[in-house]
Amino acid sequence: MSALTIALSKGKLLLGAEALFRRAGLPFPSGEGRKLVVLETGLRFLFVKDKDVPTYVEYGVADCGVAGRDVLLESGSDVYEPLDLGFGHCRLVVAGRSPAAPAAATLRVATKYPRVTAAHFLARGTSVEVVTLAGSVELAPALGLADCIVDVVETGRTLAENGLLAQDEVATSSARLIVNRASYHARRAEVSQLLQKLREALS
Repeated sequence: MSALTIALSKGKLLLGAEALFRRAGLPFPSGEGRKLVVLETGLRFLFVKDKDVPTYVEYGVADCGVAGRDVLLESGSDVYEPLDLGFGHCRLVVAGRSPAAPAAATLRVATKYPRVTAAHFLARGTSVEVVTLAGSVELAPALGLADCIVDVVETGRTLAENGLLAQDEVATSSARLIVNRASYHARRAEVSQLLQKLREALS
């Protein structure tokens, strides 16, 4: 049988994933090479964009993956999420130039998380126009592109530097191990062994 395939992002969660896998006695690729597919002892690693990890796992290209809960909420991918890996903690917040959101008939909100943002404001009965940006979301209120933003916050420093204040919390996030639904059953023994080693490293 082929090696169990794990999708990882080369983003902010990579160092935490490496530390945890090594603590669990699991193989992990070393170095900062440009290879996108790396075969280690018994495991195959795919390096992809953070937002693509759930897609690779959902469609079975990877059996497992490491993804932030913020990415999982936005993707809505149909995957198992059996384990909180305990690193990559952050919050998804609404932020603006004042402590409370302006009382506009329709708020214009800039974000990298359009799906999560729309659902959050819909649940509160607030009409919004969502402006999807790929980055530098904090600029939007200062430049008049949006009334407020929804973005990930770790320390709050970036918000403060851009004159923004958190107004509401949308969700909390941390790194999760996700598993393809078919792999969870077809490769139960291997997946269970991986989960057990990671749980022991976390405890």
